[in-house]
Amino acid sequence: MPPVGYKYRHVRTDSEQPFLDDYKSRTSESDPESPRATSPLPYHRTRSPSPSSFSLNALFTKRRRWVFVACAFLSVASITALALLLVLTNKEPPPAVVEVSEDILENSASHNVLVGAPTRNFRDNLRSDRQYITSWWSAGWTNDVMTAANLIYLGLITSRTPIIPPFTPSHIGGDVPPIPFGEVFNVSRLAQALGKPVLEWHDVKELRNNSELGWSEPFDVVGCWDVWESVQYNEHFARRSAVPRWLGLDISYTQLPPSIKLIPNFRHDQHTTFWALAQYTYPEGRTDALARMPDGGAELIHPAQNGERLEPDEQMTCFDYLYYVSAQTPFEFEHDYSPAWREVATHMHWTDRLQEITNGYIRKTFELPEGAEIPPYIAIHVRHGDFRVYCNPAPTSPLDGSCFAPLSALRTRVFEIQADLLESQGISVPSSHVLMTSDESDPEWWDQVREMGWRWIDHKAEDTAGRLGRWYPVLVDAVVQSGGVGFVGTDRSTMSLLARRRVEDWQGGVTRTAKWGYEGADAH
Repeated sequence: MPPVGYKYRHVRTDSEQPFLDDYKSRTSESDPESPRATSPLPYHRTRSPSPSSFSLNALFTKRRRWVFVACAFLSVASITALALLLVLTNKEPPPAVVEVSEDILENSASHNVLVGAPTRNFRDNLRSDRQYITSWWSAGWTNDVMTAANLIYLGLITSRTPIIPPFTPSHIGGDVPPIPFGEVFNVSRLAQALGKPVLEWHDVKELRNNSELGWSEPFDVVGCWDVWESVQYNEHFARRSAVPRWLGLDISYTQLPPSIKLIPNFRHDQHTTFWALAQYTYPEGRTDALARMPDGGAELIHPAQNGERLEPDEQMTCFDYLYYVSAQTPFEFEHDYSPAWREVATHMHWTDRLQEITNGYIRKTFELPEGAEIPPYIAIHVRHGDFRVYCNPAPTSPLDGSCFAPLSALRTRVFEIQADLLESQGISVPSSHVLMTSDESDPEWWDQVREMGWRWIDHKAEDTAGRLGRWYPVLVDAVVQSGGVGFVGTDRSTMSLLARRRVEDWQGGVTRTAKWGYEGADAH
């Protein structure tokens, strides 16, 4: 298995800052209000120079002037030569050691990595000197968020610009339109943290809504790599996704070699690795894979809907599915060494709008005035809905404790977090500042939540879906979960997993995970 590769970038350290500040002060233009411009000279003459000293001073003055002129001439010549060299070699100048503003990043799509405004055919907007990478979603929203992190990380290690599709509503109903990635996550902040541009498909291509077909025809035909057929043995086709049709794309898939599978011949795992895929984004890896296809490989290239069979695109590398990708361990997001989390997902912060919407809900729940500071709180995520199929036997009630962690076990975890926060950080969180989020619908269960003194955002009473759209109940809950100084999650839930990671990284908070699956599973 190829070794894991990392893309390192320079991060300015505190020890460098004094040097940089001094450098800026010494190289900045004179400013009447700057301390350097108004500082006194090292000495001040109180009398006129004597005739004998005048000629000597004049001589030194002339020499200084000639030295200054010579230095200035050499500087201009050097800069001009460098500029000509960069133009002739078609290279960009080295990045300045400065903070990148959001305005620059927001304009980077049109000025640096794309030809310009979105075009009808995506190829017309791709720069010939740039390479790109994309993929599609095919799971629930949280899994799609993790897939986005995998896609962006793969773009980082292969020096390709990621193009992120909108999220499709697999978990809230197919009649709901997709929501752009940038309506959920702050793309400019993410790009600034990565030091690399991040694009969305609406930056690249005109997307026109068509209620029957998704985004409008005519479709762009493109060749992509098929990961799915090579990592599992049950489905003999590329991973199915509604995303390409929404984007107006028609895909011809080429199956990757079976050697990409992380655990060879193991039916119960579907993972590959970043570098197993990365090699096929480069010319040698791509050529080698196509050359080794048996019988010319025709049977391994699936036709697009229009019947065309296209080899994987060289400029726009695309993969059918990137959820089951890791560095070396299956389900690597569970571990703190996950590069997709550490290098990408931890920088995927909410948009200001989504954060402020959620803050408004939290203030109302805590009975705080508008604009009030939100106090430290502990969030809980209880997932029951689709997990019931994993219970044997299926629970007759969420209160019977035969499969799911009972509320008494969750209360114990909350007590542990309260004690830990008080001891380690001096933060006291009362029960009235515990926020429950859950897909549970049983009213008796919610009555017991109320008896514990805990609170929750009632999206039905607030008509969140009616006022903001059906995406927003789950989005608001995710923001609530990430904002606490403490968090209790549900074992094996990816929504709880990402919430735990965010609380630990963003808030420096304390977390627990409640076990479930049989009676007494979390009795520890």
